[in-house]
Amino acid sequence: MSKRSSRRPGAPTSWQTKAIGDLRTIAAEQPDILRVVGAPERTEDGIVAVTIEIDTKGAVWVEGGLRIQPREQFVLRIPPHPLLPPQVDVTHTRFLGYPHVLLGHRLCLYLDPAREWNPADGIRSGLDRLWGWLSDAVGNRFDASTALYHAVGGVLHQSAAAPTIVVREPVPPKNVQAGYLIPRTVQRLDLTFTPQESPAARLPVITAPAPLPMGAGTTLVQLLQQIDASSGSAAAPFAPAVLTSLVTSVVRNAEGTPQYFLLAVPHPAGGPPHLIAGRIPAGAADELRDLAQRHPGSLSKLTPSAVNPTVPIEWCRVSDERQAVTTRRDASRPVNNYQDKHVHIWGCGGIGSWTAEFIARAGAAHITLCDPGVVTGGLLVRQNFLEIDIGETKAAALADRLRNIDDNLTVDIAKGILPDDAEQVMRQADLVIDATISLAIGQALDVLARTPDRKATLAQIATDTRTGTLGILTACAPDTLQGPHSLDSQAGLAVLGDHRLELYHPLWQETEHGDELVPTRGCSVPTFHGSSADLAAVAATLTTFLGMQMAASTSGTHLIALPHVNSGPHHHYVPPTP
Repeated sequence: MSKRSSRRPGAPTSWQTKAIGDLRTIAAEQPDILRVVGAPERTEDGIVAVTIEIDTKGAVWVEGGLRIQPREQFVLRIPPHPLLPPQVDVTHTRFLGYPHVLLGHRLCLYLDPAREWNPADGIRSGLDRLWGWLSDAVGNRFDASTALYHAVGGVLHQSAAAPTIVVREPVPPKNVQAGYLIPRTVQRLDLTFTPQESPAARLPVITAPAPLPMGAGTTLVQLLQQIDASSGSAAAPFAPAVLTSLVTSVVRNAEGTPQYFLLAVPHPAGGPPHLIAGRIPAGAADELRDLAQRHPGSLSKLTPSAVNPTVPIEWCRVSDERQAVTTRRDASRPVNNYQDKHVHIWGCGGIGSWTAEFIARAGAAHITLCDPGVVTGGLLVRQNFLEIDIGETKAAALADRLRNIDDNLTVDIAKGILPDDAEQVMRQADLVIDATISLAIGQALDVLARTPDRKATLAQIATDTRTGTLGILTACAPDTLQGPHSLDSQAGLAVLGDHRLELYHPLWQETEHGDELVPTRGCSVPTFHGSSADLAAVAATLTTFLGMQMAASTSGTHLIALPHVNSGPHHHYVPPTP
């Protein structure tokens, strides 16, 4: 006779012991409001479960709010350490489908535990959070549109080994339609409905008839059951259509390959559906291919009962980047003014290379680079290049980097020192940035500023030779005939005449001995001092101020110093001379 394992869960940790003790103390202080029911139980995963009963008569119900009983029981699941907050469950499904209720039984008390859970406040703060949740739920103060992943059980559907599916195209509101996956990397596949290149696989894109408050399961049969259960008994079964679409798709993909699908789940609050993506592993997908071969000509009649109940689903992470559901994180910041713009950047060195990346990340539509210089190893200390770029022109190397930041960004290169069609650039581009520190190009830009019908804002950006911790930005709005070189000279006269701005005097003074660095022995061109951290910070600050200038459509000069510069104002604005 075989022996059963006699292993039992260990004793509670010191954190759990303290939490239980605090619970009993609070219950003793407020016996009419809180009661601990039964003895705590420790599970195999180290969680201690404590059942409590709360008097909820003080919660004021509002139309549309959660219906609760005068006394409600909850299960506090206390982790073995204070790094995570306690979880709160109910043992019924009366709260099913309500915002912030996960899988029908778990209450979402913390949307962001890292910021909202304070272990120093102990279990008492967890109880306060529970009471706050109940008050908001009963008082109908939840916004279902912001409930995290509420459309599919309120939980993430992700498997560790599955790739990420990137979705940028709108999902048409059809019950079932064909989509295609384009491989980008080992861990990334892009969804498209109109492939311009050979796709990796065909997949069905299925719009579920209703939300899935109990989640989508971990097997194909569970998913099919959840879809029909959520639709209601009065609705015709939708699971056969889902199964038919999967089998129809799997036979069009190569044997021995997995089968993907995308599920668009209606959100209870309306609006765009929530997307989850699944993958049926290759072996299980081959089972579906065999099923299709056994039922030729009758795929539409297949029912879930024909499927092996163990066919698993690996849930893929979905990077949902549809415009209808995505708000850019920089939408309210000054750099948002670069979005959808065509920007020329002349000079891709210490300031220009970082500025180009910041503008690319801000959502520019088109960036044109101009710099015939070549990347050498010594530049990697402070310029935005990589070892693999050595020997390549700066413009070409930077263009490759920018293209890898945003698929929707167009990047091209203007050959030579200045674009051949510079006057046309003035009429067509939204912004031209001179980051060359070239007197000749600065003077040429002054002439181009007088181009009739100029559309482009003109800007000149630079740092100081001595430290690389100062920055200067001169911007010229389209309605001014002055160029940045001219405004820079005017600003220099004002700054040099002000002893309070002595910190910035070197930006206009002749370079002194030791200000420049000779990087190698012999005939080596002197260069600036500075680190990548300093130059990137200077470029970022100037990029932000330039975004502000574009929004205001004004001209002027900004002087900035990094926080670790010892003296002087860290920002000073010089308006143009009337």
